[in-house]
Amino acid sequence: MDDQTHKPHVKQKSGKKVERKKENKFANAKKSSNPKAFTFQSAGRAEKTVRRNHDLGEKKLHVPLVDRTPIEAPPVVIAVVGPPGSGKSTLIRSLVKRYTKHNLNEIKGPITVVSGKKRRLTFMECNNDLNSMIDVAKIADLVLLMIDASFGFEMETFEFLNILQSHGFPKVMGVLTHLDKFRNNKSLRATKKRLKDRFWTEIYQGAKLFYLSGIINGRYPNLEIQNLSRFISVMKFRPLVWRNTHPYVVADRIEDLTDPELVHRKPTCDRTVTLYGYLRGTNLKSGMRVHIPGAGDHLLSDVSVLPDPCPLPDKERKRLDEKHKLIYAPMSDVGGVMYDKDAVYINVPGHFTKKSAYAPSEEQGQEGDESDEIVPQGR
Repeated sequence: MDDQTHKPHVKQKSGKKVERKKENKFANAKKSSNPKAFTFQSAGRAEKTVRRNHDLGEKKLHVPLVDRTPIEAPPVVIAVVGPPGSGKSTLIRSLVKRYTKHNLNEIKGPITVVSGKKRRLTFMECNNDLNSMIDVAKIADLVLLMIDASFGFEMETFEFLNILQSHGFPKVMGVLTHLDKFRNNKSLRATKKRLKDRFWTEIYQGAKLFYLSGIINGRYPNLEIQNLSRFISVMKFRPLVWRNTHPYVVADRIEDLTDPELVHRKPTCDRTVTLYGYLRGTNLKSGMRVHIPGAGDHLLSDVSVLPDPCPLPDKERKRLDEKHKLIYAPMSDVGGVMYDKDAVYINVPGHFTKKSAYAPSEEQGQEGDESDEIVPQGR
């Protein structure tokens, strides 16, 4: 029995059993493989994926434009637009308080503040008439569109958006106010969704819309204003073609230099007026014809450079100190410093007293006289 030899086992190389084993082995290997580690299994799928990636990349590309902004750029013009009672003045007061710690009583004319180490902002409130909307649409870099959530969109909002389309369409951010008038959260959520969809239809899909819930001590909540101010501070602006090729000035102060006697004798005489403001676009030269909205075309007799009334910090800083949080609003009488061609005027509010030059013995003898001389307020 020990000498008996057995025929060695020969593996089967064909047949149904062998084919079934091969199929199972291939299926197990396919399951365990990582699909991200290998190339495409289908040429058609590969072509679709490559085409989709190229389409997404092309959407991000823009025609390159020459940016003529100088190293120390002029302030960014932020226009606050909306119907009456939508909260425009309250928003400007809240943003100015956030940036400069100043409380504004009256908002009149442009208000320039230093918002960061390399950026200044000029806030303007747009009146609710067509002429003001056209003027603001020509110069605004960013538009804060105020929408009363308790009422919805009004006709003035759509008119202003239509005006923007013919002037280059700057950046637009929506701000929903009066959200505290909603009693239950269900109607509030439905209103937010409805207004957001309508806003996206007018601007573009994904346009930023902020929500301001209520008013505390005459201003919007600090956290909501902080979020809005951070968005404004880091926003990038694409240069618009018309503004990039034309000089224009947003005047923040105006002075009439005409002789008062001449004005008294002839009220309709020609006036000599000085306009102060930051120059944007290209260069402005004396002798050029300029257009003043509402006043027509005029010739420039002289153009001069003045010191910056609201300068940026002189050196690189990690954060702004309190003394560098400047504000310049000459029409609103805030800030107190006014620059002229040959002088600087400092407005010091309040009254000052100085002691009389009388000797003590003379003061006792003059009982009816005042001991202090009042110096009235002046510049």
